[in-house]
Amino acid sequence: MRPSRRLVALVLILAALTVLIGLIRQDGGIAASILWGAAVLLALADLALSPSAKGFAVEADLAETGFVGKTAALSLDIASRRGTLPQRFDLRLTHDPGIATGEAVFAVEPEADSRAVGVKVPLDLVERGEAALHRLSMRFASRFGLFDILPRWPLALKVDIVPDVAPVHSGEIQTRMLPLLDGLKDMNLRGEGSEFHQLRDFQQGMDPRNIDWKRSARLRGLVARETRAERNHQIVIGLDCGHLMGERIGKLSKLDHAINAALALTWAGGLGGDNVGFFSFASCPQSFLPPRPGRRAFGQIQKHSAALKQESAETNHTLGLTQLNSHLDRRSLVVIFSDFVDSVTAELLIENLAVMTRHHLILYVALQDPELEAFAQPDDVAMTAVANAISARQMLFERRHVLDRLRRLGVLCLDTTPDKLTAGLISRYIDIKSQELI
Repeated sequence: MRPSRRLVALVLILAALTVLIGLIRQDGGIAASILWGAAVLLALADLALSPSAKGFAVEADLAETGFVGKTAALSLDIASRRGTLPQRFDLRLTHDPGIATGEAVFAVEPEADSRAVGVKVPLDLVERGEAALHRLSMRFASRFGLFDILPRWPLALKVDIVPDVAPVHSGEIQTRMLPLLDGLKDMNLRGEGSEFHQLRDFQQGMDPRNIDWKRSARLRGLVARETRAERNHQIVIGLDCGHLMGERIGKLSKLDHAINAALALTWAGGLGGDNVGFFSFASCPQSFLPPRPGRRAFGQIQKHSAALKQESAETNHTLGLTQLNSHLDRRSLVVIFSDFVDSVTAELLIENLAVMTRHHLILYVALQDPELEAFAQPDDVAMTAVANAISARQMLFERRHVLDRLRRLGVLCLDTTPDKLTAGLISRYIDIKSQELI
């Protein structure tokens, strides 16, 4: 409980009246005492008629798990043990940095003469890890508005914020993989592959190069060979956790966008019959998860990536990629999620990727910043906007130059915005599988 602005104003008015009475009348002490006594009685009556801080019952509920970048709903049921709820009150939450609220204070206006109200508070989950809600605070005015009543309740609510795997749960990735899948049970990959699948009668419109002439002569009818893409390839995801990956694009950092896309690729690789591994690095190599098939790989990588933290140090591409290359004992599809600022800082990245392309197929994934594109094309011609546009265009030019150099070295590049990252990565994986590039 604390005095309200109305009570402070009343006290100031009474103080001015007391001074005025003292100046006008020599015996004004009695009148002043009556005024102050009336004010005290009014304040006591206000407290007696107002709900106390202990006169409320609060129940809170929050989901135990949430996806980073998404919104979780905190359900609050507030009831008055005696009488009705205040006509208006404010709510404030105390929470960990991993949770953000759109507004610091939430205003609630229950229906007239209601004794209970339900409130849904949206919580933005902005960082992976465990986050907690510590306390709920309420503020409402007393009956006459002389005090602000401030009840508080401790909240023992925790939410485990994990990478976003909504495309996996929704079946979106499996739908995109259907053109390569020969039935959901058989899981054979069709394509212009090298692995023999079956013989079938030659039909009009089929490629004549697929005719098996020896068997056709033996059977005295045209028979075509049907092949499928080879399975059990090895995919290794390399994730840069350096300071450049901490830049936020929208609600998430580049690292979180990369983790979400990496998990989607892991699930697609399991559907495609490939073995998927994981490697993280920053200023030094971190952990390596050997390639495993199917859901075993997905569960292991999901658990591991949920605990990854972005470092403040600069990434050492030479040390990290050299360590990764030493773990690979067979030709693999290596997907590198990383970033660079200019062509100078990207030199070591280019050099090490060039070494890895001698034995492996490299797919380099980078994230575009939409704000940089906006700076490069300003709407006004102010000096500040022009200066920002020149700097932004220089950065975009150097970025395209680095990606062109990587492509000339035989590195596949995917440079896209975060909203198109997962779809673009899965499409590129499907193209690689269908063309037998691994």
